[in-house]
Amino acid sequence: MHGSTITPFRIAIPQADLDDLADRLARTRWADELPEKEVIAGGAGTPTPQGWEYGVPVSYVRDLVERWRTSFDWRAREAELNEYPQFTTEIDGQRIHFVHVPSAQPDAIPLILTHGWPNSFVEYLGLVGPLTDPAAHGRPGAQAFHVVIPSLPGFTFSGPTREHGWSAWRTAAAWAELMRRLGYDRYGVHGNDAGAIVSPILGELDREHVVGVHVTQIFSFPRGDAGEFDGLTEQEFGALQFGQSFVEHAIHDRSQQAQPQTLAHALADSPAGQLAWSGQLFGTALSPEDILTNAALYWFTNTAASSARFYYENHRAAQTAEPTGPTSVPIGLAAFAWDFQAIRKFADRDHSNIVAWNTYDRGGHWAAHDASDLLVEDIRQFFAALA
Repeated sequence: MHGSTITPFRIAIPQADLDDLADRLARTRWADELPEKEVIAGGAGTPTPQGWEYGVPVSYVRDLVERWRTSFDWRAREAELNEYPQFTTEIDGQRIHFVHVPSAQPDAIPLILTHGWPNSFVEYLGLVGPLTDPAAHGRPGAQAFHVVIPSLPGFTFSGPTREHGWSAWRTAAAWAELMRRLGYDRYGVHGNDAGAIVSPILGELDREHVVGVHVTQIFSFPRGDAGEFDGLTEQEFGALQFGQSFVEHAIHDRSQQAQPQTLAHALADSPAGQLAWSGQLFGTALSPEDILTNAALYWFTNTAASSARFYYENHRAAQTAEPTGPTSVPIGLAAFAWDFQAIRKFADRDHSNIVAWNTYDRGGHWAAHDASDLLVEDIRQFFAALA
């Protein structure tokens, strides 16, 4: 693969890798744990699930390992994934894997969707049909999209990374080049989790070509400035507490920022460990099939280390980046009930052109899985208003 060549790609995991996985799963050595105790209160009055006080419990991992070992049919899942047209190309020295499904609608808007961790490009596959062909999904006349779903550098088939520095900023530059190679002069951007970090950067970096940026989180936090809490409502203070509990719970964030390689030794050697590490954020928000699909993708590609390095690189890049003003590209937020809640005052400080701010009473951090209907409609309305 050289230059700007785009090459068709199909997933084909060697049978030897499947056999090795089956052997490792059968020989899983289970972690020790304490007996369950009473449910305790978490941040902002949110209960910690019983048995999860110390982290992901053995029962959660044992159940999923048993499914993975005895009933999860990787070959059937592999065939389902291969129904989506996939490609690879080299950008800035890195192999980039992506799904590309154009719409038949003449007024379709190109849209690049960036997934989060420990999710993968699979996060958005369920949205492909409704976004590319709204009429076939009960919404004739609704805005349609040409869908591009890349795998983040270092994640699954875009990995592993071979160089230092693959942060959200470098990723955004790669996405701009990817959309140029696909021939899209004007395009929209959407992201969740890590994708919600990359997407506003992409919008500002390539604002001559980006129509707008749609995200499910805006990560704008207090800075310790004098008077910055003045005028906040009781609800916003509650959201801050919820966000603090979310950050405190997110052990993956701190550990992968600090020492991604130390952690990766365990994950590269134990599929049960990979499953537990993914499960801390997935919980029960995804179906067992989707949890196992994501864990399998990281396992087969051995990208636990390179995906963790994304956190390390972002942390260092943010510390050394030159101060910049607020982003100016149009931004829309779809905030779901059981997710990190942005505070408008801080969001407006960092983004000068927020044109849509919608909140929903259901859905969580993985809205593409548990509130896909709301997410699709919010994306449609946001970009239709900008078209």
